[in-house]
Amino acid sequence: MRAAIVEAPGKVSVTTVPDPTPGPREVVVDVASCGLCGTDLHILQGEFAPTLPIVPGHEFAGEVVGIGADVTELAVGDKVAVDPSLHCHECRYCRSGRGNLCDRWAAIGVTVPGGAAEYAVAPVANCVRLPDHIDVHDAALIEPLSCAVRGYDVLNSTLAAEVLIYGSGTMGLMMLELAKRTGAACVDVLDVNPERLATASLLGCSRVASGADALDRPGGWDVVIDATGNAGAIQDGLGRVAKGGTFLQFGVADYATTAVIEPYRIYNQEITITGSMAVLHSYERAAALFAAGVLDPSVFISDRLPLEQYPQAIERFQAGIGRKIVVEP
Repeated sequence: MRAAIVEAPGKVSVTTVPDPTPGPREVVVDVASCGLCGTDLHILQGEFAPTLPIVPGHEFAGEVVGIGADVTELAVGDKVAVDPSLHCHECRYCRSGRGNLCDRWAAIGVTVPGGAAEYAVAPVANCVRLPDHIDVHDAALIEPLSCAVRGYDVLNSTLAAEVLIYGSGTMGLMMLELAKRTGAACVDVLDVNPERLATASLLGCSRVASGADALDRPGGWDVVIDATGNAGAIQDGLGRVAKGGTFLQFGVADYATTAVIEPYRIYNQEITITGSMAVLHSYERAAALFAAGVLDPSVFISDRLPLEQYPQAIERFQAGIGRKIVVEP
């Protein structure tokens, strides 16, 4: 089969690899779509993935074409989306229900071959069967949506919160959609990309701007979400949190990124600073939200490229062009 391979830091190609064979409790998925995200850029930079080469792609969906000997939950022909999370179920974090913090954390497309290929193997426990009306070419959006759902689990957001989101790429837009549905009084979005801001306006945010100073809210926002991973945005966002408010680090920053905090202000104004790591008990809920139409795939997916153009797709994503870019093997 054909697959994308990150061979070494900065080097990606598409080549022929052996067809996958499922284990007893695994299935083979004929990949219909595989999304690109910031994690893929980190892998390309030599971060996150413990060893290279690796077949990337942790956001994918498709049709079951092979099943292991002990699989009874799914059948050939079922449409599925795949939760890439692989937990050990033995460490203290797994035993306490915090598998996303697993000491042996692993993921399809990060530590084992992923969905940027014609076929991918996944544990049956990681597969969510999709209803007939879902187009699997759109269902790569479910994994990033599940990360956004986890983010809102962390926020424990209250009704009528005033929300500020840094970044209107795929994840910022997903956080916008969830903010609207969790009762936010207003949702403001910041970005330096006018095209992306136009999409945020299309989706019904309250206000858009290239910087927070252009928005009249001197007391700050109840909830500030960084969906960029950019050091400048993070530092600015930390200073925009209202008294009693929460800052959520949602964007994936480089390992070396740092920010300065003001301990007295955090104490005196009871500010919460928190993070959200990947998926935790949120994938099935994201699939249900997706099936209910929480996202419009025609708005979120800006580019659909064949697998052979994976290197060009990741270059396009790295340049900040478009929104969600998917490859369709």
